[in-house]
Amino acid sequence: MGKNLVFNLHGRLFTTESVKIERKKLYGFSKTLVYDENGHECETVSLDEGACGIIPRGGLGLGILSPEGIWVERSALKAVDMHGRDAPLFESSYDCTTTLDTRIATEDFLDYCITGFYELPGKDFAQAIGDAIYAFDYCYRASYEPSAAFILAAGESAFLLTGHKAKFEMLSLPEEVTLDDDAEEIDESDEIDFSMI
Repeated sequence: MGKNLVFNLHGRLFTTESVKIERKKLYGFSKTLVYDENGHECETVSLDEGACGIIPRGGLGLGILSPEGIWVERSALKAVDMHGRDAPLFESSYDCTTTLDTRIATEDFLDYCITGFYELPGKDFAQAIGDAIYAFDYCYRASYEPSAAFILAAGESAFLLTGHKAKFEMLSLPEEVTLDDDAEEIDESDEIDFSMI
């Protein structure tokens, strides 16, 4: 069962459950199984640095070291901005009321890569959204870096889509090229006669 989100849309409050829709439910999935000569399923393991010891699945983890090589607990870290000031901590979207007051055009919405997809059941909320696309900052839990989020409706449900803006590189020729209409005609006598080969 999903968590509840509260939205303020045109002064009306809507409380709706968020049901995560897994990518594999949309597109399906495949799984590769490997078996040994006795028919037993194999599992992935890692080797230590000297390739002498086997590390089973779950035996590796990430750690944080100071520049001096001393282990640092995650709780001792703090986020800062480019100027060294404390970065603002954004509240979880599930712990506050989100005001939907920013509408965006479909063309702007299509500039984003969508990574999360949630259904927000509720006919009244879907009708209030209508054909609009609303944008806001979304945090699953308190975070220093919120995701871009969008709400749109289809049928009797609204949908929450999260992601990030795609970075498109525009490619072009270094200079404009024009075709010359008065180009020399090709001399047909210089063409290769394939019947001679």
